[in-house]
Amino acid sequence: MTHISTKEPPHSFFSRLKFLGPGFILSASIVGSGELIATTILGAKGGFITFWVILVSCIVKVAIQLEFGKNAIISGKTLMFSFSKLPGPSFGKGNWAVWATFILTLFKILQLGGMLGGASIAIGMIFPEIPVLIWVPVLGILSSFLIYKNYYSLIEKASIVMVVGFTLLTLASVVAISFTPLGFTFSDVMSGLKFELPSDLVFIAIGAFGITGVASDEIIAYTYWCLEKGYAQYAGENDGSAEWKSRANGWIKIMQLDAVVAMIIYTIVTAAFYLLGASILYGRDAIPEGNELINSLANIYTESLGSEARLAYLAGAFFALYSSVFATLAYWSRLFPDIFGQLGWINPQSITDRKKWVSILAWLFPCLWVITYLFIEMPTFMILSGGVVGSVLLLIVVFAAIHFRAQNRFLKSASGLIFEIMFWLSVASIATVSLYGIFKLF
Repeated sequence: MTHISTKEPPHSFFSRLKFLGPGFILSASIVGSGELIATTILGAKGGFITFWVILVSCIVKVAIQLEFGKNAIISGKTLMFSFSKLPGPSFGKGNWAVWATFILTLFKILQLGGMLGGASIAIGMIFPEIPVLIWVPVLGILSSFLIYKNYYSLIEKASIVMVVGFTLLTLASVVAISFTPLGFTFSDVMSGLKFELPSDLVFIAIGAFGITGVASDEIIAYTYWCLEKGYAQYAGENDGSAEWKSRANGWIKIMQLDAVVAMIIYTIVTAAFYLLGASILYGRDAIPEGNELINSLANIYTESLGSEARLAYLAGAFFALYSSVFATLAYWSRLFPDIFGQLGWINPQSITDRKKWVSILAWLFPCLWVITYLFIEMPTFMILSGGVVGSVLLLIVVFAAIHFRAQNRFLKSASGLIFEIMFWLSVASIATVSLYGIFKLF
């Protein structure tokens, strides 16, 4: 990271908006296969009655994200440095949390191969004359080209374009369907806000809760984007002075605004996918699985509104799926050099070493994703394989969040009864879903 001098935080709402950005990258990462496929299937199986599950899932987990962002600003250090200070054993030069993050993230290579395949299938439906097996390496190369130069501003701008793309196209799909016999009413939506949960939908609802909103990857990634945006450098090094506390609190408030804006974006899009599933597929005997769901929904649009509507839905699906691949590559190319530094494999203080590995990994990971997809070609299975890995990683995230909150309580930022309740509700819900996911595996 380049040196950035301290800066007083802006106080007016509109001036604060100029410093948002990490949340857009986060939104690009969050809205992907889970939201497009799993959320739509929950709506298809539960109808409107479980709509509240999606809304709560997107809202309640933000408290953990805020603790990670706050710790990044207060410490000014990368997350793996903070993980290396967590209580627990070390193996070689690496703390247990650093090793666990490294190993678990490697297991997610299969999941990312499936996500890249899903994006290729979506764009292959738009351009059927080009085989999906051609789109897979093309999209992999494109993501590498966009990331390898390591420009934060480019990543932020590309993420904004993709977020705007899938948001507008998904909302257009919801509006379009309302002009057909498949449309839903205001009373349908309100029926899903009664906090009812039929017993036969409990397992599906828990699964959807675990896969929507911020997950372990996004919470970890958010710390890197907060640092690269400059929040920690603007606050300055923690010297314990009143001036530093004032600056730090000001930039933490801007980070909180950034996180809330991101939450609003991905909640709206996730809710839209749910409503599409509930209005179009609920009550049908056969609900298509995985990527067949995309094709099925697209065909329903064609039947109802014509080929133009089908194109809009597929374009939105592509942006949603590919944005996750793009944002994940940007995050992994930062996470792994950070891990290598904490394990003693590279000099953690060397900006040159870090940049070199960002460039290498920006090309290496997409190659691995392409190879895994071309060998397996089962995107739904590949995507779901990352679910249990994410559940285990979430337990580490929850442990770290509790530690960070206790360690940083002195600043008294985001304190008070409401924040306290939200934090522990977030901890309890994430831990419960994580343990459920692990239990279902064994």
